Amino acid sequence: MSNQHFSRRQIIQYMATLSVLSALPPAVMAQIITRQPPHSPFNSDSTAEDVTAGIDLSGMTIAITGVNSGLGYETMRVLSLRGAHIIGIARTQEKADKACATIDGETTPMFLDLANWESVVRCAERIRAMNIPLDGLITNAGIMALQDLELVNGVEKQFAVNHLGHFILINQLLKPVLASPQGRFTLLSSRAHRRADKGIEFDNLDGSKHYEPWNAYGVSKLANALCARELAARISHTEATSNSVHPGVIATGLLKHLSVWEQWGAKYFGWAFLKTIPEGAATSCYVATSPELVDVRGFYFADCNVEKDVSPYLQDDAMAAKLWEVSEELTRDYLPANQRA
Repeated sequence: MSNQHFSRRQIIQYMATLSVLSALPPAVMAQIITRQPPHSPFNSDSTAEDVTAGIDLSGMTIAITGVNSGLGYETMRVLSLRGAHIIGIARTQEKADKACATIDGETTPMFLDLANWESVVRCAERIRAMNIPLDGLITNAGIMALQDLELVNGVEKQFAVNHLGHFILINQLLKPVLASPQGRFTLLSSRAHRRADKGIEFDNLDGSKHYEPWNAYGVSKLANALCARELAARISHTEATSNSVHPGVIATGLLKHLSVWEQWGAKYFGWAFLKTIPEGAATSCYVATSPELVDVRGFYFADCNVEKDVSPYLQDDAMAAKLWEVSEELTRDYLPANQRA
């Protein structure tokens, strides 16, 4: 037993500190507990292979959505190259099988449709049935700038797919990620979150008051970043982390949702500002695997570093907390039983 003695004043100060900390909101506590990320040597020209060079992911299992093409496929390829077992998730089993078959490393193809929330639950059940810790979940899949308003379960489709579908998956896989020695949630957001110029309009989630394709996409991407921020607060007492990333502007399959003129502009002038797919996958691979980011949670990254130029809404902890509560209400029937009360 230690011979160290504490004075009455020290004990009172200690108890007072505990009292103050316990009264702080979870998001504030997370910022106190988390470690500030160091500046990385990587930048917009770095590729996924560059940022993972020398990292050994042997024995780790990482689930990735949207692996059939673009950023998701490149992320799967590179993390598999580094030794990880990849649970490659696509919208159909056929697409998942086809993508995973081209990877030399160990893969487990699975499918879900983010617009069909029951299929999200079934996919999560199959992953949990593997009875292994999940070292990472990268929510890469998504849709962009739908020209016409569409609804999924009464909610605007981009918000329903990009945010709520992944929100269900995250909650369904929370236990296996927390079972990992240092599980990581990496949510793909976008600099387009700044198009949500009024933040999350909770009274317009069905688009009935107004709908503009890029604004709706921005709202869904802001939701991704706020979800990662609030999740970081909720798991701050664990070894797990949660962060969001902006991959950059890349010519991927998402361009199919654009208008004819927007697709034409991207095709003929995109070379001036578009990243390549290997460059676009770099930030998510860095955040999901870098040893430098242990205990780093609640941040938004771009070009493999914390992004400073963000919308003030992205750092709005009250909005993040409300988003989580509203998301739980909208998806209650698809969440784990202990969250349905």
